Amino acid sequence: MEYKSKVTDKKRAIVAELKNQLTTSKGAVLVSYKGLTVAVDTQLRRELRAAGVTYHVVKNTMTRLAAKEAGLDELTPHLEGTTALAFSTEDAVAPAKVLCGFMKKNKLEEAGILTIKTGLVEGKVIDDKGVKALADLPSREQLIAKLLGSMNAPLANTVGVMSAIVSSVVRVVDAVREQKAKSAA
Repeated sequence: MEYKSKVTDKKRAIVAELKNQLTTSKGAVLVSYKGLTVAVDTQLRRELRAAGVTYHVVKNTMTRLAAKEAGLDELTPHLEGTTALAFSTEDAVAPAKVLCGFMKKNKLEEAGILTIKTGLVEGKVIDDKGVKALADLPSREQLIAKLLGSMNAPLANTVGVMSAIVSSVVRVVDAVREQKAKSAA
């Protein structure tokens, strides 16, 4: 009987950890990995880790319980077959970007080896199309660069116009000076 309570306690701890991962992550993606080789899985894990994304295989039953406790019942229909969870507590877009990029680069989705089931962004469930759209968004750094570039463009144009005006004035003054020098001579 004591053995059963240890197992139950262990399962409760797993459900609590999964619930924590689902509720504290800014972005998460559930994938099916049927037929993924060890070498490809290792490369995927390496790329996810480099992007600050945690990735692990989850049991559907435990994840279903965690999702129910977290109020994410929309995940339940997606918890069939092989399931792995990729999540980030820092960047909502990173799991989707890395997974979709990896799938495209290695042609895994067409082969049905690695497929997107569903995703989470800031606690909201999104479908596989939403995950792919999220992956296509420019990164935060790219958006900031575009914003700064668009803010900088009018200033650069103003500086260019002012520089042209100043150089025109300098040329006119120089021409007047040369003309006076010629007429004085």
